[in-house]
Amino acid sequence: QAELVESGGGLVQAGGSLRLSCAASGRAASRYAMGWFRQAPGKEREFVAAIIWSVGTSYYADSVKGRFTISRNYAENTEALQMNSLKAEDTAVYYCAAKSSSVNLNRADSYDFWGQGTQVTVSS
Repeated sequence: QAELVESGGGLVQAGGSLRLSCAASGRAASRYAMGWFRQAPGKEREFVAAIIWSVGTSYYADSVKGRFTISRNYAENTEALQMNSLKAEDTAVYYCAAKSSSVNLNRADSYDFWGQGTQVTVSS
């Protein structure tokens, strides 16, 4: 049973917007923090954003700061990534992740749960 399920990827023109969502269930629902990572072909998985579930404090990679916004919905047990002013270099598979501590929020290897990924393609 998948514990993190992403949705909302797709194809968009440069300058456009997309909203990704991630639904948590099972053990992943008891997370301290949730994050978004992305991986482009031939590149390593990189940190995009993270949010502390209880207080909503958010963190961003410099490359997306001011363009992307991470949020969480307590009632629906979901998190979202609103992506505006998209660029061709934002093209990647985006992954939702969850972890049980506050350390190393920008390190992929510190996360306990991962979604299956959703493709985001930005055409220039």
